[in-house]
Amino acid sequence: MARPKKCRHVDRMPQVRYFKPRGIPLTELTEVYLTIEGAEALRLVDVKGLDLNTAAGEMNVSRHTFGRILAQARRIVAEAITGGMAIRIEGGDFMIKCKGAQAPIPKKNPHTNQPGNGTTQTGDVKMTKIAISSEGPSLDDQVDPRFGRAGGFLIVDPGTMETRYIDNGSSQTMGQGAGIQAAEKVAEAGAEVVLSGYIGPKAFQALTAGGIKVGQDCDNMTVREAVDKFKKGEVSIADKPNR
Repeated sequence: MARPKKCRHVDRMPQVRYFKPRGIPLTELTEVYLTIEGAEALRLVDVKGLDLNTAAGEMNVSRHTFGRILAQARRIVAEAITGGMAIRIEGGDFMIKCKGAQAPIPKKNPHTNQPGNGTTQTGDVKMTKIAISSEGPSLDDQVDPRFGRAGGFLIVDPGTMETRYIDNGSSQTMGQGAGIQAAEKVAEAGAEVVLSGYIGPKAFQALTAGGIKVGQDCDNMTVREAVDKFKKGEVSIADKPNR
């Protein structure tokens, strides 16, 4: 049985949470995502000069976990600087420390506007894998409005915006069962949320039976736009299929 993930303690939210190269329009930029705890790790070590053991204690994690958070944060920043990308700081799995109290203050989840059970809290967005029906393998491809017969699925980590593409071309030749097969594919990929345009009743039943939440009516936008809407809490979780 896997050990439960330990919530990271953060002293404060970053004052500025978006950086971009000068002189390049936002529409022409690629974004990378740095989590709140990643930014905190950089602040503790690279700004305050704490050693790894002390910094790990500040964030209430092991030295190994802290080292992994710091390494990932440095890689994201380096990638943005050397590749001319914008940096968006948001999301993660963290608690804001309460000044003068023993317990940190949990950040609310914007999808519910409620704090959790006081043990493991999320930050601006719960870090789940999202599967989006896509017409291509990139974040800037259009959302495929069909779920079962979509060209493929982009599996997105909303915290880092790392992606993995699953081809679904074999569904084009199927007479029946395309939706159920597609549901099996995204479940095997570890997705906890599916975003698409139209999802049939059999596929919807298969997804919800596997504990996967469904967001519909996400057509007429890019995959990146659909993920951003989900992260802002603007995608409603459906309780029935829309087709």
